[in-house]
Amino acid sequence: MKADTKLFSPIKIRGVTIPNRIVVSPLCMYSANDGVATDWQFAHLSTFARGKTGLIFAEATAVEARGRITPRCLGIWTDEQAEALIPITSFIEQMGCVPGFQLAHAGRKAGTKTPWKGGTPLDEEDIKAGNGPWDIIGPSDLPVADGWVIPKAMDDKDIEDVVKAFSNAAKRAVKVGFKVIEIHSAHGYLLQSFLSPLANKRNDKYGGDIYGRMRFLLEVVDAIREVIPEDMPLFCRISAVDGFENGWEIGDSVILSKELGEHGVDVVDCSAGGISGAPLFRVNQSGQPMKTNMDRGPGFQVPYAEQIKKESGIKTMAVGVIVDPNQAEQILQDEKADLIAIGRELMYNPFWSLHAAQALKADPDFDMWPDQYKWGVNRRGKLADFKGVRDEIIDEKMVVSHLSEVYKQK
Repeated sequence: MKADTKLFSPIKIRGVTIPNRIVVSPLCMYSANDGVATDWQFAHLSTFARGKTGLIFAEATAVEARGRITPRCLGIWTDEQAEALIPITSFIEQMGCVPGFQLAHAGRKAGTKTPWKGGTPLDEEDIKAGNGPWDIIGPSDLPVADGWVIPKAMDDKDIEDVVKAFSNAAKRAVKVGFKVIEIHSAHGYLLQSFLSPLANKRNDKYGGDIYGRMRFLLEVVDAIREVIPEDMPLFCRISAVDGFENGWEIGDSVILSKELGEHGVDVVDCSAGGISGAPLFRVNQSGQPMKTNMDRGPGFQVPYAEQIKKESGIKTMAVGVIVDPNQAEQILQDEKADLIAIGRELMYNPFWSLHAAQALKADPDFDMWPDQYKWGVNRRGKLADFKGVRDEIIDEKMVVSHLSEVYKQK
């Protein structure tokens, strides 16, 4: 019998209905060529669509060239880059899922190596390979950490240009078929670095108190909301806390979330950390600044989603070591969040959503599976029935015989 679950119930946000509450968190692949998607991006995202994850976000995508994290990050500052994404959005929709797009700017964390090469600033080795560093920008002329590139403190023209870049990128994303837009204002990248008092030392209208530090992000939100359809959902990913003394705190995030809601944001995606503000940053063994100094146990960021949801009244998305279907279901049942974002666990198991539906008995007849797979895997239900008695079968030959009989049946 099919069980009623919240994880596998649809949710409508503005004019878009997401078929279940599971979301692919944007996962950087560092595999584009001059910002243009390659076969890797299609293979990567199409897998989650075959796995029937409800909302599938493409990776953090730079709105201008200097906003890339690495030389091989995805971009959407040209029409060519946008058009390369059409096969991806088309396939995701064919599978009954919703294609989402995250707009990003790395700010002072731009111009680095890929994570598997250390994630540190580009150097002579990269210059020789034709991937040298570029000028980077930030709210102030403070580097991420000692030894990192000192960014240019943005002037009014820089801010105007970046707001326009976000607006143009959003228009391109809509044109090529994305149905949900997310603004990346987390993890120490440009927009979040304006929010944090550890990175933003400005004394103009974009600095000072929390309302000054929020101004840039809200201008970006307004610019995007103006150019996307009224019925298109707008998400914003934030770092709910910096995780460092004198940094951005959860109370600040509640204030921000209320403002985001008033400016047309529908869902706050609640992550944490990433500012790595000197002198309190830590580094891992490769020398890369850590995102946060907090423990990363199962669901460690869920309390942020819960508090923001309850105190601001906006919908929230929980993320961070959510790996078990029952864990995800309980978060929703307890009304701690409205959506569940999963990242690394989906990299490990791209069909996590389908397996979760089986575990929660939300899809006992394998109806969620693509037809091309369903006919071949639905007999696994008989194996599940066998699971309860197999411990009583001691003779290995009996086990083999039983499995053989199962697989003979259509």
